[in-house]
Amino acid sequence: MKKTALALPPLVLALAVATCVPAAAQELDVAAIHLRLTQMEDEMQALRALLAGHAEATGTAAGASPHATAAPPAALAPATVSTSGASRSAVVPAATPTGAGSGRPAGTTFEFGGFIKFDAMTTTTSDGKIADGTPGRLFYFPGATPVAEPGQARRRTYSDLHAQFSRFSFATDTTTDNGNTIKAYIEADMYGGGSHAFAGNETITNTYALTLRHAYVRYGNWLAGQTWSNFQDTAALPDMVDFTGPSEGTVFNRQAQLRYTQGPWSFSVENPQTTVTPYLSRSARFNSDDNRVPDITARWLARGDWGHFTVAGLARQFRNGADTAAGGALSVSGRFNLGQNDDIRYMLSGGSGIGRYLGFALASDTVLDADGDMHALRGYGGFVAWRHAFTPRLRGNLAYSAAAFDNDAMRTGGLVTRTSQSFRINMIYSPAPRFDVGGEISWAQRRLENGLEGDLQRIHTHVKYSF
Repeated sequence: MKKTALALPPLVLALAVATCVPAAAQELDVAAIHLRLTQMEDEMQALRALLAGHAEATGTAAGASPHATAAPPAALAPATVSTSGASRSAVVPAATPTGAGSGRPAGTTFEFGGFIKFDAMTTTTSDGKIADGTPGRLFYFPGATPVAEPGQARRRTYSDLHAQFSRFSFATDTTTDNGNTIKAYIEADMYGGGSHAFAGNETITNTYALTLRHAYVRYGNWLAGQTWSNFQDTAALPDMVDFTGPSEGTVFNRQAQLRYTQGPWSFSVENPQTTVTPYLSRSARFNSDDNRVPDITARWLARGDWGHFTVAGLARQFRNGADTAAGGALSVSGRFNLGQNDDIRYMLSGGSGIGRYLGFALASDTVLDADGDMHALRGYGGFVAWRHAFTPRLRGNLAYSAAAFDNDAMRTGGLVTRTSQSFRINMIYSPAPRFDVGGEISWAQRRLENGLEGDLQRIHTHVKYSF
C-alpha cells in the first residue's frame, strides 16, 4: 500500500507561527513599553517647559493655544472698491502662521470676489454699423456712434452676446506691529481693451485678453498704484445694465497715481497723457507721449444718511514735442436719498482740456493750428439719474446724459464731435441675493461740428451673479 505524505497549507503554518511568537516574546514587549512610556513622559515635561517659556516671552495668556489668532479689528473691514456691484467674500484668515518667523505680519487676512456677467444686446444705428470687435459693440461708447455723409447713411441692426465684463479680485489686509494697516488690492476682467486683435475672435472659441483694472497698495492715508482717478466720483454712478450707462456726461478714468487722503480731503498726482487733434483733422487723433508733469487733482467730500456731495478739481499741463499748454477742470457730483426707496444721482463737469477724462475721451484734450501750435479744447458734460426700488427685489432706473465741446472749426475741421446725448430706462430683478437679471432700453445721438448726426437704439439685457 502506497503511503501519502501529509501536506499542510502555507496559510496554516503562518497562523501557527503568528500565535506562538507573541507568547514567547511577551515579557520582552512589556519591558520595552515601560521604557518608551518613561521616555515620552520626559519629552512631554520638556515640551511643557518650552511652551511656558514661550508664553512668558510673548505675553500669551496661560492656557491659551499657541496657535490662536486674534480676530482682526472691525476697522480692517475692507471698503467696497468696485463700482459695478462686485462683492467680495467674507474675510478669510491666513491659513499659515503669522507673526515672527513666518514672513507674514500678524493680522493678515485675505479676500477674493468678483462677478460673472452675461450681456446680450440688439443695436440699431442709423448711419452704418459699429465695427465688430470694438468697444461700441460691448457697451455704450459715445464716440463710436456712426455718422455718415449725406446719401451714404445706411440703417443697420445687429446683435452681440458676450461675458467679457466678468471679473475677479483679490485683496489683503494687514495690521502692523504699530497698529497701522496695509491694504493691497488687484482686480482684472476679460475686456481685453475692447479689441479682438490681441486674443481670439467670435468664430470658434471667443477667447479674450485679460485686462488689469486695479492694482494698488494703501498704507495709512497713502495710496499708490492704479485705480479710479481722484477726479472721478464712482459713488455717483447710476445703477445701469450697460457697463457705464450715461457715458458722455461721466468723468471716467482709471490710471496710476499717488494719493493722500485726510478727512474729507484727498489729493493726487496721476499719470499724464495728452490727446491731440491734428490741424483740420487731416489725420487721426493721437497721443503725444511727451508729458513731463503729472496731472494733479484735489477733492472735498461730505456725506451722511442723506447721501453725499463732492467737488473735485483737475490741473494739467499738455505737451507735444517742445510745445506746451495748460488746462483745468471742475466736477460737482453726488447722490441724494429720497426716503428708503428712491435716490437722485448726478454729475456736472467742465473745463479747458477735460477731453480724455470725459465720456471715454469723447473729445480731444488739444488741437493743433496751421503753425503746429497746441491749444486746449473746452468741454462740458453731465448726467442725472433717478433710481426707484419697487420692492426689495425689483428696482428701476431712468437716466439722461449729455456733453458739448467748444471746437474751433477753423482748427479742428468739421468731423469732430460737437454734442452727444443719450437717454435710458431699465428694470432689474434680483431673484436671490447678489443675483441680478436686467433689461434696458436706450437711445443716443452724436452730432459733428459740420452738423451731421447719427443715432443709436439698443435693447440690452444682462444676467449677473456677484460673489
